[in-house]
Amino acid sequence: MNMVTLPVAYMPLVDAAPLIIAQEMGFAATEGIGLDLIAAPSWSSVRDMLAFGRVDAAHMLSPVPIAMGMGLGGVATELAAVSVLSVNGNVIGVGQDLEQKLRDHGYGFDFADPVAAAAALAAVRDGPITFGVPFPFSMHVELLRYWGAATDLGADGIVIRTVPPPLMATALAAGEVDAFCVGEPWGSVSVENGAGALLLPGRAIWEFAPEKVLATRRDWAETEPDLLGRLMRATWQAGRWLARDESRTTAAEILSRKIYLDLPPELIDRALTGHITISSRGEQRQVDGFVRFHRGAATFPWRSQAKWIASRLRLTHGPGNGRSLEDLAQAFRSDLYRDHLDIAGNDLPGASEKLEGSIRHATAVASAQGSLSLMPDRFFDGQIFDPGADN
Repeated sequence: MNMVTLPVAYMPLVDAAPLIIAQEMGFAATEGIGLDLIAAPSWSSVRDMLAFGRVDAAHMLSPVPIAMGMGLGGVATELAAVSVLSVNGNVIGVGQDLEQKLRDHGYGFDFADPVAAAAALAAVRDGPITFGVPFPFSMHVELLRYWGAATDLGADGIVIRTVPPPLMATALAAGEVDAFCVGEPWGSVSVENGAGALLLPGRAIWEFAPEKVLATRRDWAETEPDLLGRLMRATWQAGRWLARDESRTTAAEILSRKIYLDLPPELIDRALTGHITISSRGEQRQVDGFVRFHRGAATFPWRSQAKWIASRLRLTHGPGNGRSLEDLAQAFRSDLYRDHLDIAGNDLPGASEKLEGSIRHATAVASAQGSLSLMPDRFFDGQIFDPGADN
């Protein structure tokens, strides 16, 4: 097997771990590849590096390949989401001003109830709340809009402003945004810096939201099947390693290195364990499954999730270039996933779509090896998205 080095772009976030661990723990080398991991300053930089051929693959926000397929954002390259890198892992937080108003109102910061959190925010706000998010086409935005529209906040009660994740704590402290939704560890950095408090984990809104994907250009995925397979298997093995409790300390230390996140491992460990410090008062909350890298077919790119994302993007941005949901969903390459990850230890689901939001507890489903259970994927308002309906 010839050793090949692949340039890969990423943002410094905990959920870049499968790529970082694949390189550092030797899973990439086992597949005969090296990963030249290139940290980007913003998500637009990640997108452009991939779209214009600076890198072969990227750690990518799950809605971006679909948004680009709709003609949104001004970059027309067709991207392929070949696997999911992480499920959940975001936090919603507020700045000092809103934190104090919520405390004066008697809100207890339970870090669990999105309906109560929205009602408390609605009661203390002076007008629409400006939320910092990492990118206009992101799960952060879709979770916020979904939450706002179904609660006392209202669809018009949330204003979106783009702030790169590493700058979120600074923007919050400077009053440029009132609140935020961001991937860890940047919410915890805001807490450590005394800039604000954490209100909810993203999974409180959707229990199994595909957060980041492994993305490539569509033409590269189809013309370089050998390299793609090696890359997908390396990241899958890294995700399985990350899912083990005994791996977390080592993972936090690796991610904390200056070349990656350049933060104390203790901050990174919070996301990996789900033991979250939510305020500068030291209040702590436990969130099981705060971020997932493996269990419950976490890495499978469900076409139904792609359709949910496309339907949400349409609500905000209109039909775009008019492509159907069925067509747009092809950006989530469950076909390539099956081709390259039908390996020992990876039980593939029998279907490529499911009713999103319908699973209330771990549920066994038809699969290649007959041993696969899917994790709860409930939307907080109990809605179910049917990918076969006329959405």
